[in-house]
Amino acid sequence: MIEFHFKSDLVLQDVTNYSDWISRILDSEGYQLGQLDYVFCTDEFLLELNKEYLNHDTFTDIITFDYSSGSTISGDIFISTERVSENAMTYGAPFENELLRVMSHGVLHLMGYGDKSDSETKVMRNKEEEKIKMFHVEP
Repeated sequence: MIEFHFKSDLVLQDVTNYSDWISRILDSEGYQLGQLDYVFCTDEFLLELNKEYLNHDTFTDIITFDYSSGSTISGDIFISTERVSENAMTYGAPFENELLRVMSHGVLHLMGYGDKSDSETKVMRNKEEEKIKMFHVEP
């Protein structure tokens, strides 16, 4: 099950489209859905999580908590909509595209994709692009 929680001004209009898309991402990588919770929040909310659980005193766009087991993907994905908006402006991307990038980024992390090295980051970016394109494809 995929659930969406809103702790910022953002409210997704048609969560079914997003749920279907995330499910297709999982299918495309050979994973099954467990429980995924997306929490859209403010910078301050995410900063507090970052300090409390990761000992980082910095703003970030996403924090993912992994509860997956084998090929069943489960986790909590916290996304700062303020960071997404700022990143969209910085990179000259539409807000929706940047939101899809971050949403796919979180689920890709749960599948084991990393972004600590340059080579991992390159693979992650390519996967994000591939998954963003899937959003606009009818199931």
